[in-house]
Order: sequence, then C-alpha cells, then structure tokens
Amino acid sequence: MTSRTRGGRRHPDAPVEGQRIRVILNADDFGRSAAINEAVKRAYEEGVLTSASLMVAGDAVDEAVELAREMPGLAVGLHVVLVDASAVLSVAEIPHLVDGKGRFPNDIVRMGVRYAFHRASREEMGRELEAQFERFAATGLPLSHVDGHHHLHIHPTIFAHLVPLAERYGAQGIRVPRGELWLNLGYDRAMLVTKVLWAAALWLLSPWCRRCLRGHGLSVPRRVYGMMQSGQMHEPYVVRVLQQLDVPSAELFFHPTVGPIAEPSGPNMADLEALLSPRVRQLICDRGLLRSRYAQLGTDSEER
Repeated sequence: MTSRTRGGRRHPDAPVEGQRIRVILNADDFGRSAAINEAVKRAYEEGVLTSASLMVAGDAVDEAVELAREMPGLAVGLHVVLVDASAVLSVAEIPHLVDGKGRFPNDIVRMGVRYAFHRASREEMGRELEAQFERFAATGLPLSHVDGHHHLHIHPTIFAHLVPLAERYGAQGIRVPRGELWLNLGYDRAMLVTKVLWAAALWLLSPWCRRCLRGHGLSVPRRVYGMMQSGQMHEPYVVRVLQQLDVPSAELFFHPTVGPIAEPSGPNMADLEALLSPRVRQLICDRGLLRSRYAQLGTDSEER
C-alpha cells in the first residue's frame, strides 16, 4: 500500500492524513433468485455486507423486497437490466429489445451496438429504464444507488438516460468501475486478454462518466473492485484488496448465493463465504475501515 508518488508527493487519490477509508460491500442480483436472497440476508446479518442491488424484474423480487424491509440497515439500490435477464415492460412495448419471453439477449456487444445506433432500440431502452425506476419506487424502499447488470449502464447512450433518472428518483450514487486491473493481475492472470480489453474500455468510459456526473449530487466511490473477478470474489482476493486500499472510498461488489453456481461470472457460494469470513471482518477492523453505504460518501471532487 502506498499513498505517495515516487517523488515523495502525496498521490492525488490518497486519503488525507487521518481520514478513514470508507468501504461499500455490495451484493448484486438481489431478487434474481431465492438462493441469492438468502445469501444477501446471511451476508448482512452474519457478515460484512452493507448494501445490495435489486433486480426489479427478478424471479424472486417480491421476497427480496420483504427481506429488505426486515433489514432497514441494508442499503438497497437498483440493478439496471438491459441485457441477459427479464425486462419490466412487455414484449409489445419493447419488441426490438427482448425475445418472445420478454428477456434481453445475452450478448453485450450486440446490445451495445443496438443501443448506440438503432433509434427504435434507444427509444425503447429509455422507456424500459424509466419503468425499472418506477417499479423500484413502488417498493417504497429508499433508493441507495444505481448500477447495472454486466455493467452495461456505463454505455454512453444508456448513461445519458440513467443520470437524470437516478437524480429524479433520489439515488445517492452511481457505480462507475475504475482502478482494478493491476491489482487483479498481481493475483490472477486468468482471462488476461478479456481483462485487458475490459480495462481499456473502462479507461475510456470511466472518466467520461465521472465528468457527466459533475453537478448532479451523486456519489461515486474512488475505486470499484469486482469486475475483474466477477463471480470469483474469494476470500484471498478480498483480503488483498482490503490490505492495499489507499483511497478515500471504494466499493467491492459480490455475487453471493447459497445455491449451485449458475455461471462462471455470476452467483457463487465462495462470494458468500468471503462476506462471512472472520478474516475479512478482522482486517476491516484492524485497518480501521468504515463499512459504508453510498449515502455516506461525499459528492465533492474528493469522491470523483
């Protein structure tokens, strides 16, 4: 861990002296299945989880909402879905986006191109986004934050629609992935080409997203960890991240479940084990890290 440049100056991303680092520990896909809901409940009540992101068209969303009401200390955000899951609107309302069963295709590249260049798809996407925000609002839960399934929410066309909706519906912040590649490659070089390509895309998109958020009062953690190790946020990696944190704020996101692994980058029982880990809890305590929610982050330039 270092907070200094080679010339001895304080690194611009480092916390000021005496400032404690805030860490959001989030579970994605809340409401997707009963097994994920149970994992979120356990990770919050028995582990270190501080927030979760709700899929409002998930198969177990009603159960997730009831659980969230029973755990008022759990911050709940909206997990925007525009690929590889069910939509809120009907097939007739968004025919260019979903199949006959009302599901978005599992093809990030194809959907990204469609949202960028196909006018009808863009218009339908805007309506679907608003419908997802409206469905979240109907739960009565405070909107902690917004993020996206497979991170498609940072696609420029989508993000431009997302920011005013997040502000209008009272979100406290938005996830903008940033700053994980080099730490991750020091731990695991599997899927190297894919990771480098993702990192290149984020190198272009993240600064643009952060510029778009200026003046909107929405918080953004300085670093976000989980994309390069999606579905593989095992205890050793989480410990490595927490040991090396040297920024004012960070988010670590997980895909916990109590059921069998559904896909390589998705729900994983080892993610739950990391959130329940006594070693992880002790490290957070030893380093004086503050387990936090988006509402507890600042919105000034120090959090950009």
